[in-house]
Amino acid sequence: MDLLSNTEAHTLVARGPAQLALHARAAAVTRERFGPHVFVRGVVEVSNHCRENCHYCGMRRENRGLDRFRAKHDQLAELLIHHRPASMTDVNIQTGEDPVAVREVVVPLVRTLRRETPLGVSVCLGTLNEPLYDELQAAGAALYIIKFELATAARYEQVEAPGTLAERVRHIRLLAARGWRVSSGFIAGLPGQTAEELLANLRLAQELPLDGCSVSPFIPGEATPLACAAGGDLDTTLNCMATLRLMRPDLVIPAVSALNLTGADDGYRRGLRAGANLCTINLTPAELRDDYLLYKRERFIMNEERVLNAIAAEGLEVSPTGMTEHWPTKPALAEAMAG
Repeated sequence: MDLLSNTEAHTLVARGPAQLALHARAAAVTRERFGPHVFVRGVVEVSNHCRENCHYCGMRRENRGLDRFRAKHDQLAELLIHHRPASMTDVNIQTGEDPVAVREVVVPLVRTLRRETPLGVSVCLGTLNEPLYDELQAAGAALYIIKFELATAARYEQVEAPGTLAERVRHIRLLAARGWRVSSGFIAGLPGQTAEELLANLRLAQELPLDGCSVSPFIPGEATPLACAAGGDLDTTLNCMATLRLMRPDLVIPAVSALNLTGADDGYRRGLRAGANLCTINLTPAELRDDYLLYKRERFIMNEERVLNAIAAEGLEVSPTGMTEHWPTKPALAEAMAG
């Protein structure tokens, strides 16, 4: 469905009854496709080392005031094998752009989890190389999360997002071609971002071979060049989520914890009303969590109780199956070429 014509662009600024109607349409499409079920995954943040210098992220390499860490395989394996919440069916393993942590911690952890648990495994590790993508896939990871962040090349370069936009898009397409499920995402409300730039984000999300996509409100991060900028608007973020759902009914769209950092107590629940169908429980050990500085040290941590309460309050249910079970198996690259 093409919602990005000139006559439909006004949905991004909808408020009042028009906004409620937009979100209701998105929620109805979500229920039609996924029923009342919301996927629940956990996330562990393995490393805050990062070679990139993004203006919107506190883990940028020029932040010298951050205590850098790499979590240990055994600590995370013990947590996820023996102490994970009962509601989660999937886990996302996330790092800054840190290939050392990928090789030394993430690949062994993926192997362990696939051997010892039924969890579907997602990874969010930045731009890597083909051999490392293949090693992760062979270890058992099925979903690669790689956000394009913003779809205009000049703005992408201006905020020093990873590499170049063209490179990021090339890797998204490469991963999909090599048999990965791929999720991406973008930021709504970066300083100076125009309505046309938001539409460009949605167009790119529509065009890419994605299985999931997030929309995150811009949150001014500590120790970043944008620390004093105004935050992104929650309503605009939610309208982008709803429009994305109507454009791509098949996508898994997360309710991101940053929705509750916009000053609204009900931002997360409103995300579920606007078409989101994935919630994430933060399982990073408490002694490491504060230094995984995406935005601020005062993070809004979604624990299992908060996630389950939000799902129940919206009249929804935890999905009995994981994302990897929801999607049919994609052939590996060699199989696809042979076929």
